[in-house]
Amino acid sequence: MAVAHSLGFPRIGADRELKKALEAYWKGDLEETELREVGRELRAAHWQLQADAGIELLPVGDFAWYDQVLTHSLMFGVVPERFCPAGGKPTLDTLFAMARGVTSSCCGAGQAQEMTKWFDTNYHYLVPEFTLDQQFSLSWPQLFEEAEEALTLGHSVKPVLIGPLTYLWLGKSRGADFDKLELLERLLPVYGEVLDRLATLGVEWVQIDEPILVLDLPQDWKSAFERAYNQLQRAPLKKLVATYFGGLEDNLALAASLPVDGLHIDLVRAPEQYPLILDWLPAYKILSLGLVNGRNVWRCDLEKALEVVRHAAERLGDRLWLAPSCSLLHTPVDLAREDQLDAELKSWLAFAVQKCTEVAILARAVNVPEDAEVRAAMQLSREVQASRARSPRIHKPEVQARLAAIKPRHAQRQSGFAERIGKQRALLKLPAFPTTTIGSFPQTPAIRLARQAFKQGRLGLADYTEAMQAEIRHAVAVQEQLGLDVLVHGEAERNDMVEYFAEQLDGYAFTRFGWVQSYGSRCVKPAVIYGDLSRPAPMTVEWIRYAQQQTQKVMKGMLTGPVTMLMWSFSRDDISREQQARQLALAIRDEVCDLEAAGIRIIQIDEAAFREGLPLRRAQWQGYLDWAVEAFRLCASGVRDETQIHTHMCYSEFNDVIESIAAMDADVITIETSRSQMELLEAFRAFEYPNDIGPGVYDIHSPRVPDTAEMVRLLEQACERIPAERLWVNPDCGLKTRGWAETEAALVNMVAAARQLRA
Repeated sequence: MAVAHSLGFPRIGADRELKKALEAYWKGDLEETELREVGRELRAAHWQLQADAGIELLPVGDFAWYDQVLTHSLMFGVVPERFCPAGGKPTLDTLFAMARGVTSSCCGAGQAQEMTKWFDTNYHYLVPEFTLDQQFSLSWPQLFEEAEEALTLGHSVKPVLIGPLTYLWLGKSRGADFDKLELLERLLPVYGEVLDRLATLGVEWVQIDEPILVLDLPQDWKSAFERAYNQLQRAPLKKLVATYFGGLEDNLALAASLPVDGLHIDLVRAPEQYPLILDWLPAYKILSLGLVNGRNVWRCDLEKALEVVRHAAERLGDRLWLAPSCSLLHTPVDLAREDQLDAELKSWLAFAVQKCTEVAILARAVNVPEDAEVRAAMQLSREVQASRARSPRIHKPEVQARLAAIKPRHAQRQSGFAERIGKQRALLKLPAFPTTTIGSFPQTPAIRLARQAFKQGRLGLADYTEAMQAEIRHAVAVQEQLGLDVLVHGEAERNDMVEYFAEQLDGYAFTRFGWVQSYGSRCVKPAVIYGDLSRPAPMTVEWIRYAQQQTQKVMKGMLTGPVTMLMWSFSRDDISREQQARQLALAIRDEVCDLEAAGIRIIQIDEAAFREGLPLRRAQWQGYLDWAVEAFRLCASGVRDETQIHTHMCYSEFNDVIESIAAMDADVITIETSRSQMELLEAFRAFEYPNDIGPGVYDIHSPRVPDTAEMVRLLEQACERIPAERLWVNPDCGLKTRGWAETEAALVNMVAAARQLRA
């Protein structure tokens, strides 16, 4: 009998209950007992949703108060000294201090841990910090408490752990430089303790996630897998090693031969793994097939998937498990709540609950092939796939014709950077170390209420426009008072840096409740690309023009770049990402040219997701980098030399792609560097990056306000790596999630730091 299981489920709640509870707790409006009760209710509801959908083996441990990697750090006692609580044992406040930083509390004072992207997703994790003398101990009971909760509710459970090799791989060495693999022998006994304790609860299976098995691994890491799992083999639980986000490729034989009881593979990202894996899998081992896409919202083609399932069932018999390709963390919770999507489009989609149902249907199709519900589901799947393939709303000849007319010259600026920057400096007349922000200012309750009232028809266009213009006037006045050099309009009218633009492009659709966690309490609602993309009318020009009318200083126009628009949307799966990026680039190019025509002299095109889109395997990098760079240049190259093009990237490792970032040829790049203490600038120095750079001097994801001296130190470190005449001064990201008081306090210190450097 095929077993339907899940690798993980969204934790935020259908109405973002976890987000709201967390933020209330951080504000002091919710007690810890109340926060924990919200968590318990969410976990119980999510287990029941999966069980009702037909999932037989439920994940436990996929819930996290902020991030699953951070949860593991607490469980293993990996708490940096600056956060060590006085009592010795970590608390929930310790966890939040590590994630958000603290100025003063029970945990002392400390900067938040570094945050970066979880493989090639838009989810962020907190990077573990390891020291040479790192010790590990079982310090956080959350996993065991949640396993007991689920068992008490009568569920069959499968606790989820990040594997020891993946956990070490994700961390960074602090202090003395050393090989993280040296810590493996110290870490494994704690994993043994975890497995032993789960066994005493009556758990039979545990899922151990080792997604680094889809990466290009050094040989010493490959060798460490066999060593580690030979040691963990003694634990009394059955173990399923889960891989996802790509194919095993040269690690296939290694993964198949590990001394564990089962292996999960991702057949959405890497369908070519099947049936090759069958030749390597030992006869005793379970094979879990990830056939339902855990990272996108399109319905599974059940007929196509069933062909693989039937073949696998013939070969494996009772050793076949079925699951989504990866954790459903990356999808919204429940499509059934979407009451404003048109019927045709809604019929093409599936969220987490529906994906669980698809997995269960595939299992039943081989377990009870004549089942009437299975037959009905297969018939519906055929109809849905046919409907989508023939729909006239998807393919637009005019978009295809414009793409076909693109020539290489359309992706080239008129002159090289050295000539352009001279013209720009003469025109802009900015001081050394010019100060600016990344674009957004605090999104206050008043802004959100006005935007909501406008969308619901309770506020007319004229009143809404005046409300947003008032916010623009306020943002401009504050920036002038603070002494910033290049101003922004604050983005009050924008709900999200992708959704705002997507709402004004043809080819996008939108959900009401399609929220996905990005990090901590931060949730995004990705738009859905369903058809060819184009821009019917200008999207930002009037707002930016109005902002420029409020000041004599330079106003920066803010746009989201084509790669980020693509990566932070649910993209089409019927054409390539490259084609979608080129369509977006042409739409954004039109907006860039219109902003220039409106007199805007600096235009920032954010490509925060540029590094995120990089394939996990190096052999596939160049193809992606070629079209990603071309897409940016295509949207940015329709302007005169005098118009300065900025871009912004955040929370990424740039060393491996620095040449491609340089090839984008933005006049100024702003990047996150504050949490990494300017470490990321090493890539820009080693390569001798030719253009201007704005390294973020304070972390906007933390409520902590750094003082001027701290920012000066960071800028002095930057000057050691980058010539001073090419440095800008800015926060590391947009300020929409912060309050005005902390924003102004931090920017006062930032402007003061820039002035000290000028002196």
